[in-house]
Amino acid sequence: MHDASRIREGVRAGAPLILPTFAVGIAFGVLAQPVMGSVAPVVMSLVVFSGAAQFASVTVLAAGGGAVAAIAAGMLMNARWLPMGFAIGPFLSRRPVARAAQAQALVDASFALSSRGDGSYDRGILLGATAAQFLAWSGGTLAGVVGGDALADPSALGLDAIFPAFFLVLLVEEARGRGPLTAALLGAAIAVALMPFAPPGVPVLAASAAALIGLRGGAKATAARARTPAAEHTS
Repeated sequence: MHDASRIREGVRAGAPLILPTFAVGIAFGVLAQPVMGSVAPVVMSLVVFSGAAQFASVTVLAAGGGAVAAIAAGMLMNARWLPMGFAIGPFLSRRPVARAAQAQALVDASFALSSRGDGSYDRGILLGATAAQFLAWSGGTLAGVVGGDALADPSALGLDAIFPAFFLVLLVEEARGRGPLTAALLGAAIAVALMPFAPPGVPVLAASAAALIGLRGGAKATAARARTPAAEHTS
């Protein structure tokens, strides 16, 4: 059985993200309501729970693109979950159904917060941090849909800058050492080079290839941790 204290620790770790997640959720609700109506944005936040994918889909719809193009844009943005899932999978439950359910907690910030820095991940931190963000994101979306008329231009308040600033803080914390710093700089160079002509979302996905620099060492650490007989990470 998983230690509930680690989940509570995860909630505490994710607490600083509640306000920015709520604010960006409001921005999404405001922007999506004229395009999708009042119900679809809230349902989307509950089911998809991915700011990048949701903003990408709404952007396509607002530009006149069809549902297929909007879904494709969202899937393109969420393709990053595949390598992240491989990394964190060994530290989730060994039971397939439980592991699949726990994997739904995989979001960018929680992935970073749950990292122990040695290629292993804390499942409790992941679940707790994501729970805090999920409530904030869905609640913010609802607030944006309901009160959108009072906040016609989210960018005027700087809401669009909250998440980039947050991820910059995460990057500064993680990019220590030659390998991580090289990967970060290379990823930035790839994104900047592609931004002038690549479709939205593609530069970010291409930039993630820079993380392959640390794949070898991280994979060894993950495999070693996964072979540990202690079952504190799985149940």
